[in-house]
Amino acid sequence: MNSTTFWSTQGVQYCFELVNNSCPKNLRSPISLFVMYLFMLGAILVTLCGNMFVIISILHFKQLHSPTNILICSMATTDFLLSFMVMPYSMARSIDSCWYFGDLFCKVHTCCDIMLCTTSIFHLCFISIDRYYAVCAPLHYVTKITIPVVELFLLISWSVPILFAFGLVFSELNIDGIEDYVDSLYCYGFCSLIFNKLWGVMASLIAFFLPGTIMVGIYLHIFKVANKHATQIAQILRSSKSESDKKGKISTKKESKATKTLSIVMGAFVLCWLPFFVLTITDPYIGFSTPEDLYNAFLWLGYFNSMCNPIIYGLFYPWFRKAFKMIVTGTIFRRDSSVANLFGRNV
Repeated sequence: MNSTTFWSTQGVQYCFELVNNSCPKNLRSPISLFVMYLFMLGAILVTLCGNMFVIISILHFKQLHSPTNILICSMATTDFLLSFMVMPYSMARSIDSCWYFGDLFCKVHTCCDIMLCTTSIFHLCFISIDRYYAVCAPLHYVTKITIPVVELFLLISWSVPILFAFGLVFSELNIDGIEDYVDSLYCYGFCSLIFNKLWGVMASLIAFFLPGTIMVGIYLHIFKVANKHATQIAQILRSSKSESDKKGKISTKKESKATKTLSIVMGAFVLCWLPFFVLTITDPYIGFSTPEDLYNAFLWLGYFNSMCNPIIYGLFYPWFRKAFKMIVTGTIFRRDSSVANLFGRNV
């Protein structure tokens, strides 16, 4: 195609050159395009493959069939769907500032984006509740975290974000009062979620700040309890020279490792999502003046939380590393592989 087809007399490239009122395309240098595609495609593939391995591991190996892992498997499914259904289209939009897939799919994509991100955050919140009982009330864990309770967690984690996302987008409550501003932005190839002042705050509270506050509060309490346990065990070890010393040291090591893992989970969650939701709240109050690239950078930082979760499992959970090895080497296809011992020394 002739280069003059792409460029207007003002030197502006458009998303759809032969369509009136087409949005201008974001022009980038070849190096910028290469880096962005490499970065985003890498994030998509790692998120896709990592969460797929988590799903296969938990579904295949009977040793992993527990209430906690049901929650983890459901969250991995959420993150997998995000990498498959949302992130590739967001990549095209982020790089070119163009939406090539039509207005209806724009709304559907936006709904799925909000729904899956919120569902992933809700799962993290409920996993923190599960961890609270496991660490702080282990004697009551079996009676408190039952299959019906986990099913309730899953029902809330999926139904609330679905109702919230599709209800908000298709009712257009998020643009109530700013319709003139949105109309002034519209051009063919435009697809962006804009919040008014009310729903910028409400959406952030529902999707992040409320579940996030619960999660952070629970984990801070878990840290406190875990450190208390570690201190008590250390005191017992100093005053005792019995055969139980070795077991006590192992227990202390496990407490420290669990606390470190929770710290990383919580830190990754806050680091990835806090900038985006702060921006969502503040943008309407500064006249929607946030640069598009900054908005996209914060959005992709949030997406990276879905990439971090399976990486954390791989780094800190030996059962996942063993399951991963069995999947990659094809050992998973052997007879009776589903009953393999993932927690012992030998797989």
